[in-house]
Amino acid sequence: MKDQRKRYAAGYALEFALFCIISLLISLILIIPSLNFELPLPTDTDMGKVTIVIDAGHGGEDGGCEGNGLVEKNLNLDISMRLASLLREAGVNVVMTRETDILLYDKNSDYEGKKKVQDVRRRLEIATEQENAVLVSIHMNYFAETKYSGLQVWYSKNDSKSRILANLIQTEVKTTLQPNNKRSIKEATSGIFLLNNATFPAVLVECGFLSNTDEARALGDAEYRQALAKSIFEAIMKYISQNNT
Repeated sequence: MKDQRKRYAAGYALEFALFCIISLLISLILIIPSLNFELPLPTDTDMGKVTIVIDAGHGGEDGGCEGNGLVEKNLNLDISMRLASLLREAGVNVVMTRETDILLYDKNSDYEGKKKVQDVRRRLEIATEQENAVLVSIHMNYFAETKYSGLQVWYSKNDSKSRILANLIQTEVKTTLQPNNKRSIKEATSGIFLLNNATFPAVLVECGFLSNTDEARALGDAEYRQALAKSIFEAIMKYISQNNT
């Protein structure tokens, strides 16, 4: 009889433990959906504090790199326009260094042999003229060996927030679009004029390699370019939310 009572007691204890576990699980199921673990969205005040300067690299007489039937300047402008549209729709102040197929040199000056120098200086001037500017320069990559691929972001060493933005873009693209991308962000050298001379947050996004057949095929697709612009947009919005400039 004593053994039987022990078995009953053990059974009741087990049932009570299961009841507690099930109750806890039900509570979690009801509570978790109401929790928000995402980063807070930037407020109107946040977005009003910053101007995103989008720089579509190259243009006009300077086509940039070419590969697999694609010309860099055209892709740069297309992605930049898509990115600008997304940011403007979200209420972000946007300035573009170019919105057409031009090179930014002074046609009223003695520009022979000085077009590219004048061009990059004008791009920097446009960004510098903006209050609380954040520069995002869009480019393509090219290498003699066709095996290389993947977006990579360079950042200016002159403002610590540049590295933060670069990391957000690199991570967002890897997460949403390029899961096999093993590239890391890099500090810009003196060879990248814009980043070397910017005194505000500035990054340069090498969106992919035109020398790689598969990546060039993707970059040639409008839907992929829209997805790429969307990833960069999401990263910028996270940056604005985290860093109220």
